[in-house]
Amino acid sequence: MKKWLKTIALALFGLALTVTLTACGSSSSSKSSSASSQLDLQKSGTLTIGLEGTFQPYSYRKDGKLTGFEVDLGKAVAKKLGLKAKFVPTKFDSLIAGLDVDKYDVVINDIAETAQRKQKYLFSTPYIYSKSQLAVKKNSSINKITDIKGKKVAQTTTSNNATDAKRLGATVTPTDGFQQSIDLVNQGRVAGTINSREAFYAYFKQNPKANLKLISGGSEIKTQKIGAILTKKHAKLQKQISKAIQELRKDGTLKKLSNKYFGGNVTDK
Repeated sequence: MKKWLKTIALALFGLALTVTLTACGSSSSSKSSSASSQLDLQKSGTLTIGLEGTFQPYSYRKDGKLTGFEVDLGKAVAKKLGLKAKFVPTKFDSLIAGLDVDKYDVVINDIAETAQRKQKYLFSTPYIYSKSQLAVKKNSSINKITDIKGKKVAQTTTSNNATDAKRLGATVTPTDGFQQSIDLVNQGRVAGTINSREAFYAYFKQNPKANLKLISGGSEIKTQKIGAILTKKHAKLQKQISKAIQELRKDGTLKKLSNKYFGGNVTDK
C-alpha cells in the first residue's frame, strides 16, 4: 500500500513539474514574442538589417561569408536586444528606400546623419565619427579639396559624399559603390572621389602600393555622425538600438571592432 502511494506521489510530482516547466517556457516565449511585437519587427525574434555587403571593411564577403565591422556590430546589437541578426544585402542607392517598403527593420551601413535625412528618418546614437577625405592620383594637380571645383568626381548619387562634391562645385559621375569609384580614379576617368577616412584606410591596408594620395576635407566638410537609420514608426526600436550601442561603447566592443577592421579607433569623436 505504501509502495503504491509512493508511486502515485512521484507520478503527481512529475506531472506538476512538467506543467510548471511548460508554463515557464510559455511565459518566456510569450515574453520574447511580446517584446518583438512592441518593437514592430519584420520577423519575431529577429532584427532584420539592411546593408551593402560589398563595402570592405564595413560589410563584405570573405570566402562567401558575410563579414565586416557593421556585420559584427549588427550581431552585437541584436544580441543585446535578445534577438537574432538577419542581413539583407542591397545596393546603396536603393538601401534607404528599402526602409520605406519594410524590406528590413534598420539599415546599418556607414550612413551619415544629415538634416535632410532626419526630416524623414530616425538615427541611433553614432557608432562612428567620420572625417571625409579626397582620393586622387599621386600625380594630380589637386592639392586641396576645393580644387575639385569644375572637375569630375565619382560618387554614389544618394550619398552625403555626392552632396559635398556638388556643394564644392564638382560634377558627380554616378557609381554603384566605393570600389567602382576608386577604379574610375585609377583609370583617370574622374579627378577623384570623396569618402570617409575609414574606407580609405581599409583600402590602403589591402592595396599598399596604390597610386593614390589622400587630401583632407579640412573645415570644408564637417565630421559626420554615423548611426543606424530607421523609419519614424520605429521610435521604440531606435531607443533600444541606441541603448545597445552605448553599452557596446562602454564595454569596449566598439573600439575592439574598429581596431580589428580599420586598424585604429574611428568610433570616438
